[in-house]
Amino acid sequence: MEVKNVGVLGAGQMGAGIAQVFAAKDFKVKLVDVSANMLKTAQEGIGNSCERLIKKNLMTAEQKTKLLANISTSVLLKDFNACDFVVEAVSENLNLKLEIFKEMDQIAPKHAILTSNTSSISITRIAAATKRPEKIAGMHFMNPVPLMKLVEGIRGLQTSDETFNVMASLVTKLDKTLVVSKDMPGFIVNRILMPMINEAVFALYEGLGSVNDIDQAMKLGTNQPMGPLTLADFIGLDTCLAILKVLHEGLGDPKYRPCPLLTKYVEAGWLGKKTGRGFYNYEV
Repeated sequence: MEVKNVGVLGAGQMGAGIAQVFAAKDFKVKLVDVSANMLKTAQEGIGNSCERLIKKNLMTAEQKTKLLANISTSVLLKDFNACDFVVEAVSENLNLKLEIFKEMDQIAPKHAILTSNTSSISITRIAAATKRPEKIAGMHFMNPVPLMKLVEGIRGLQTSDETFNVMASLVTKLDKTLVVSKDMPGFIVNRILMPMINEAVFALYEGLGSVNDIDQAMKLGTNQPMGPLTLADFIGLDTCLAILKVLHEGLGDPKYRPCPLLTKYVEAGWLGKKTGRGFYNYEV
């Protein structure tokens, strides 16, 4: 199966990044979001990302122009009707994803492969909402998408070899590295990462150290590029909480219980960098 037209659903940070990397490899990309403002912000963000790459001599001005021309936007799901391959990149909400896949299944061509950028939710469960479960797979990109080399590939119970192989070949064309995970809550990365972030929040909750000291300890003591609380702010505390809930409910182990402080921050609307306040204050 040859993929020429790619659909990306969701124009947030992940969706915009996914659209950018496909467009950079000369795929025609249809970026769809219910919000016209989000689409405008995404286009501006992609342009700014390209400018940063140009300054680092990783892209030319001509390549930027061609990349941007490869992306068209829409607020209508029906515009996926000509796509060969779709990546869903909306918020980590099971019911929302089930509704979306049910609708995309009716719109996308019969040959089209539908994938989810979910970081924790069962691909098998998502696929069951469609009449093409063999053409559903997980394609979990890392943030920021243009810079991070990893993609987690997840095969649902009914995912066909052809579907998975097409996805794997696209990962290679995007100059990224594929790791294969079983369809288990959190997959590989978040199964390991989220308990570490959660434990850092518990350390803060229990007064073990300050936000800065906890982050500095992990940066300088374990050679991580950023501390776990900074990373949580960057990911989004609501996303971290959602993934931990999936791990806790899906695996039934109390070690995945979200820290009450994380829950409180999310209830307060302190979701991290995107809202200006999380474990750090980005408004000052």
